Amino acid sequence: MSNLSFAWLAEQIVSENSDAVMFADHDGNIRLWNKGSEAMFGYSAAEAEGQSLDLIIPENLRGRHWEGYHKVMASGETRYGTELLSAPGIRKDGTRLSLEFSMVIVRSQDGAVLGTGAIIRDITARWQKEKALKERLKALEGGGAK
Repeated sequence: MSNLSFAWLAEQIVSENSDAVMFADHDGNIRLWNKGSEAMFGYSAAEAEGQSLDLIIPENLRGRHWEGYHKVMASGETRYGTELLSAPGIRKDGTRLSLEFSMVIVRSQDGAVLGTGAIIRDITARWQKEKALKERLKALEGGGAK
């Protein structure tokens, strides 16, 4: 273990992670896209890197996303802190996803905001099960009130 550098270990953990791990620069362009991102969103790293985050944000949510993103880049602060965030995403084939993610503001050594890093998990199957359970419960409650 003493032969392994921290940088090599970090690179292995990021690149091989089954969760999407990505970094978007100050302008919202994707600069890091791991294997988990490829599997989740359907774009290879070559296709995604250099592209806007619009690549994975549903069109109807882009305005709100960019308003928040630019505020975070300007202030260097996010109101979400360490909260786990939820948002829909979109795959290359147009399929919508339900996502949970953690986000970190990435800074240079002198403290300047460089962009954001995120670790994203696809929770679509769980979300669909929860939605079906809620609908079933609503139907049962409605049926019992008659």
